[in-house]
Amino acid sequence: MERGLGYRRAVADTVLLVLPDRDDAEEIADELRAAGYSPALVHRDMLLGEDDAEDVDWVVELTTGPGGTPAADRTDELRELAERYDGFLTA
Repeated sequence: MERGLGYRRAVADTVLLVLPDRDDAEEIADELRAAGYSPALVHRDMLLGEDDAEDVDWVVELTTGPGGTPAADRTDELRELAERYDGFLTA
C-alpha cells in the first residue's frame, strides 16, 4: 500500500452528522456506537462559512459502520437520522 493511502481513505470515508443540540448529538452517538459505528466521537465544530460562535454545531464523527464497512456506505440512512434531529450530513 502506498504510504499515506490509508489516511486519505479514512478521511474520504468519514461522515459527519451535524446537529444543533449537544444532547441529541450525544444520544445519537451512543445509539450509533451500540449499532457498530465507530468512532462516533462528539465534538463542537465551526463549519466553513460560519463566523459566529453562536452558530457552532455539534458533530458526530463516523468512519466505520456495522461489520467494518465504511460509514460512507450508509449515507442515506445516516442522512435521514440527522434530519430527524434538524441536522444534516456531510460525507
